[in-house]
Amino acid sequence: MKRYGVEGGQGTGGQRMPFARATEADGFLFVSGQTPMKDGEVIDGGIVAQSHQAIQNMIAILTEAGYGTEHVMRIGVWLDDPRDFASFNKVFKEYFGDHPPARACVVSSMVIDCKVEVDCVAYKKPTA
Repeated sequence: MKRYGVEGGQGTGGQRMPFARATEADGFLFVSGQTPMKDGEVIDGGIVAQSHQAIQNMIAILTEAGYGTEHVMRIGVWLDDPRDFASFNKVFKEYFGDHPPARACVVSSMVIDCKVEVDCVAYKKPTA
């Protein structure tokens, strides 16, 4: 098993998080939940800006591990407000319109003050 970002990345206020950003085994990549943070702080803006940032953070981890959006099998989405569902879907389609994965979307209060969190499971056939 391979771990990416075992230092856990940077949380609010610059704190180190106690988990890997992603783990990989036998062609599967499990990406930890990504929030709309940049440089350790939640970005300003509404659901559209925050959705872009959260998805871009997730894609950056996929890329680091050698995966692309076409490898994403399932995405989990947490929204703070159910009224943001349609706006999130528009942003989501920009990234996954050609390769739509399975998806679950729930409404939940967030641990940090943001509007959205995403995680994913990706797969690509091991080369060796």
